[in-house]
Amino acid sequence: MGLGVDIRNKIARRAAMEIRQGMVVNLGIGIPSLVPNHLPEGMLVMFHAENGITGMGPSPEAGAEDANLCNAGGFPVSLLPGGSYCDSTISFGMIRRGRVDMTILGSLQVSEKGDLANWIVPGKKVPGMGGAMELAQKAKKVIVVMNQTDKHGKSKIVESCTLPLTSSGCVDMIITDMAVFTLGKEGLELTEVFAPHTIEEVILNTGCTFNTNKELKVI
Repeated sequence: MGLGVDIRNKIARRAAMEIRQGMVVNLGIGIPSLVPNHLPEGMLVMFHAENGITGMGPSPEAGAEDANLCNAGGFPVSLLPGGSYCDSTISFGMIRRGRVDMTILGSLQVSEKGDLANWIVPGKKVPGMGGAMELAQKAKKVIVVMNQTDKHGKSKIVESCTLPLTSSGCVDMIITDMAVFTLGKEGLELTEVFAPHTIEEVILNTGCTFNTNKELKVI
C-alpha cells in the first residue's frame, strides 16, 4: 500500500532532523522532495539536484510554479537566494568529488549490510539509474526513506537484496513509516519506533535480525 500524505511528511520531517547548518544535500524523488518543507526557519542548506541546481527551496505554492525550474524528477521547485544552475556534468562532478554532505533517497530494498536496491524491478521499464549509484558511493551520509513493507506486505529491509543493486554497503540510516534504523560497525540497529507502532510490530515486519539500541525512543 502507498503511504498517506501525513505519513510521508512524518518520514520527511524525521529525515530533515539529520540535516545540519551549511550542508549540501541531494534529494531523491518522492518522499525526499518533501524534506525542504520541514527545515527549521533560518537554517541555511544548499539542496542539490543532479540536473544542475544547487540551492533549491521549498515546493512552490500552486500557481507559483516556474515551468523552467524543476528537480531531477521533473517536479517544480523554488530557488533560494544564492542558488545556482549548472550543466549535469558539473553537477555529477560535485557528487563524484565528494562535495555532497548527504543524500536522501527512496528505495525498493535495503539489506542488513546496507546494500541499496532502488532503481529497477526486473521486467519493468525505467529511464535509467540516474545519479543514485554515484550518490550512494560518494555522499558523506546516505539516508533511505521508504515504506517498511511493499504492496504485498513483504519487508523491504532484508537479509540480502533480491533486486539488482544500486550500490553495496552504502546506507547509513533507514527511516520508514514504522521505525528508524542505523547501520554501523555493529550492523543494523533499531533506534526509534514511530507510535502507534510497537517493537514487536517492527520485528514482525523486518526481514532480517537487528540489534535494539539500549536508549530506544518511541516518537
